[in-house]
Amino acid sequence: MSFYHPAIPIDLHGKALVVPIVSTANIAQLATDLLIASLSLRAIGTFDSRDLVPVIGGREDGQQGVTTPLELFGRDGCDILVIQQRSPVLVSRKQEFIESLLKFIHESRFSAALFLAGVDMSNRTDAQMTTPNYYIRPPNSPPWESSPLSSISQLPIPEYTSPVAQHPGDGTPQNEGPIPFIPGGGLTRRILSNLPSASWSVPTGALVQFVLEGDNRSDASLMAAVVARILSLQVKQWKEPSSWRQGLFGTPHDQTLYG
Repeated sequence: MSFYHPAIPIDLHGKALVVPIVSTANIAQLATDLLIASLSLRAIGTFDSRDLVPVIGGREDGQQGVTTPLELFGRDGCDILVIQQRSPVLVSRKQEFIESLLKFIHESRFSAALFLAGVDMSNRTDAQMTTPNYYIRPPNSPPWESSPLSSISQLPIPEYTSPVAQHPGDGTPQNEGPIPFIPGGGLTRRILSNLPSASWSVPTGALVQFVLEGDNRSDASLMAAVVARILSLQVKQWKEPSSWRQGLFGTPHDQTLYG
């Protein structure tokens, strides 16, 4: 069964792909919302959602149809595509989902893939207080030079190192592997660790941001702005999706309840 089902015929080859990972504060999903709204992207296809928690909802601004757990957004004339993931992957289907996602990225021959994730701020060290944003460069990624990710090296974004051990205090030597532990980072580490060593041809990286749960709209704005800098996107004005007004924190309370 096909993993990706296009609704609008758009050539994916050569475009950069942004992939938000369900992680701390859902900051990656919120940043993706801002990219979709500000760049006027529309749903161009859906993914097989058998590996995700079932969810369904209405579309923005009264558009026809319904939203599904995993969709692809883009438009003609725009060099990036973004995936929006609205529900987490089922525990028993993690590896199947990762394999399907990576196969889709590889076969689509994207110019780059940038994963987004939040990291639990309560774990960061004093040295990590200077900036909330960090990058991860998986060892199996092709070189970033001459790719949309090449600008990362010229931006004030340090390389991420884990602030804590994955299994502290168990008395055994710590071997975190090539991808550092990301507390609260969801499947980010596992996805990056599963890049094939020989056949992977898409320059790949991750942008992570230290955050705490709460009203994360400003955090999402920062992450979206950093993504725009990395991918050289021209955003005239950042726009919040209309669903944030009621769907982000629920409908406003009736003020008569408080006298």
